[in-house]
Amino acid sequence: MDITIGVFDSGVGGFTVVRELKKLLPDQPLIYFGDTARTPYGTKGHKTLIQYAREDTRFLLGHGANLIVIACHSAASAATSALRQEFSVPIFEVVSPSVDQAIALTRRKVIGLIGTRATVTSGVYEDAIHSRLSGARVYSQACPLLVPLVEEGWLKARETRMIVKKYLRPLRDRQIDTLILGCTHYPLIKGIIQEKVGKRVKIVDASAEVARAVYSYIKAGVQVSKDAIGEDRFFVSDLTPATQGVARLFLGSQVQLEMASLGCKG
Repeated sequence: MDITIGVFDSGVGGFTVVRELKKLLPDQPLIYFGDTARTPYGTKGHKTLIQYAREDTRFLLGHGANLIVIACHSAASAATSALRQEFSVPIFEVVSPSVDQAIALTRRKVIGLIGTRATVTSGVYEDAIHSRLSGARVYSQACPLLVPLVEEGWLKARETRMIVKKYLRPLRDRQIDTLILGCTHYPLIKGIIQEKVGKRVKIVDASAEVARAVYSYIKAGVQVSKDAIGEDRFFVSDLTPATQGVARLFLGSQVQLEMASLGCKG
C-alpha cells in the first residue's frame, strides 16, 4: 500500500514537521493544510478545537491522504482521541513521541514544557508523563508571545531573547533537566531556548520526534513504489504575501501555497 502523508496545523508552524518529514522521507508524497484563516488554535476552546481538527482531517483525506499527522499541539491535545474514533486511517500526533523522548532523556525526572495556553491548560503532557514515569515532576509554562515573534522573523532579535529568558526563568528555578518544545514554532528559536534554559537541559523537539515516529511506521510495514510518487501540495485557508513569506522562513525554501476552502476539495 502506498502512503500519502497528510499534515495539518493551525497555520504555517506545522512546516517544521514537514521539514523533518522530508529529511527522513524525501520521496514520500505529502499534503499539507494550514488553517491560516482561523489561526491561532492556541486560544480556542476544547470543542472548537475538535471541530476544527475534524474539518482539517476531512480536507486532507479528500485530497488523497491516508495517514494523518496532527502537527498542531493544541489540536493534538484536544482532538486526538476523537479523530481516532471517527477515522480509520493511522493518526500520528506530536504529543506521544515527545513524551517518549522526554522520559528517555530525563535524569532526575524533572521535566519542563513550553507551549500555547491551550496546550498547557489541557494538561495532556503532564497526564501522559505521570502515567508512565512514577515520581516525575512536570512544570509547564505558557508562552503566548513566542508564536508572533517567530512569524515576524525575529529569530535572533534582542526582544525575543529577553522574552524567552523571562518565560524560562520559572522552569530554570525548578531545575528541570529536560524541556519539551510544545509548539511547532519553537524549533526555529531552539538555539535561544537552549541558551536561556541552560546547556545541561536536554531539549525535546516535538517536530523531529513525530517525524521519526512516522518514518518508523512507514519503513516497518509499507513499501512505496518510486513510480507512484505524487507531488507535494501545500494548502492554506487564507493566503497573503505574509503567509508566503513565513512559509519560506519555516521550510527554508520557496513553495507554492494553494488557497483552499474546507468546504470543498479545491
